[in-house]
Amino acid sequence: MGIAAPFSGAALPTGEQVEFGALKAIDDLNAAGGVLGEQIVATSVDDACNGEQAAVAARQLVAEGVSFVVGHACSSGSIAGGPIYAEEEIVMISPASTNPLVTDSGLGNVFRVIGRDDDQGAIAGDFLAERFKDDNIAILHDQSAYGQGLAEITKNRLNANGVTETLFQTYEPELVGYDDLVDALVQSEIDVIYVGGYQADAGIIIRQAKGALPNITLISGDALASEDFPIIAGDAGLGAYFTFGPDARETPAAEAVVTAFRNDEGFEPSGYTLYSYAAVQAWAQAVEKAGTTEGADIARALLEQEFDTVLGTISFDSKGDVVGLTSFIWNQITEDGYEPAE
Repeated sequence: MGIAAPFSGAALPTGEQVEFGALKAIDDLNAAGGVLGEQIVATSVDDACNGEQAAVAARQLVAEGVSFVVGHACSSGSIAGGPIYAEEEIVMISPASTNPLVTDSGLGNVFRVIGRDDDQGAIAGDFLAERFKDDNIAILHDQSAYGQGLAEITKNRLNANGVTETLFQTYEPELVGYDDLVDALVQSEIDVIYVGGYQADAGIIIRQAKGALPNITLISGDALASEDFPIIAGDAGLGAYFTFGPDARETPAAEAVVTAFRNDEGFEPSGYTLYSYAAVQAWAQAVEKAGTTEGADIARALLEQEFDTVLGTISFDSKGDVVGLTSFIWNQITEDGYEPAE
């Protein structure tokens, strides 16, 4: 099994969640006898949340003869890797890629256990229009497939609600500071920023922005579902809103796994951790139902069956998008991490 995720760069915390979730699921499966009587062996590759590196990582996994890939985490990686796996009939299940193009490509081997940005962006655009229509709104993005796609969908939905943002601007990811960007926010007297991008950059941006605009509000997407964002942002991140699924740690199906993560692994399974665990569960059950590890047969089983996972009972539609979950709700950063927003 391959695990493809960012193990370097601004999205590193996401990669760690994906790897921890997948490895724990593999350990639990192996302890119960493996899949089709065989033990699962995992290999992890770093795609750096970059399309070009993701293509290299995907070819490495193909060369190593993997039967299945958990990943990629970032949408740019999934978009680049999906066709490479398709050529070899290798199933890929992403726990974190939300860009619509991930599954709209119609490859047949690509699935995901998380929602889509056309849903997430619509929710964000409605939220901005409802709560902040009289404020100066800035929509920012990091030019990645995830960040740009989410920001543009949010902007379009905001505009469809009759509200126009004051500023729509890009930023360079993985910088140590964003002085020029903050200057632009100050000059435009921005009250609210929507960030399409990853948690490390968002944390730095809001920390700097709060220094100049103490009352500014941060709103963002699912990448903020990380234990690292509050550390990077500090007190400036408190109260930030972001869209993510209902907290999987609270589902009855995840109780035993969450306890094991905390007690045995010393790891808090926040963010995408349980989504990655669920991706492995769905694949393993599809293998058992198909009676083979052949990709085409597994893909067919994934499309035809339901799967009991730590997220609950799920299935997949004809595109490979997950069915059976509430994709996105509003969450808010607190001193204890994050929780559903009131």
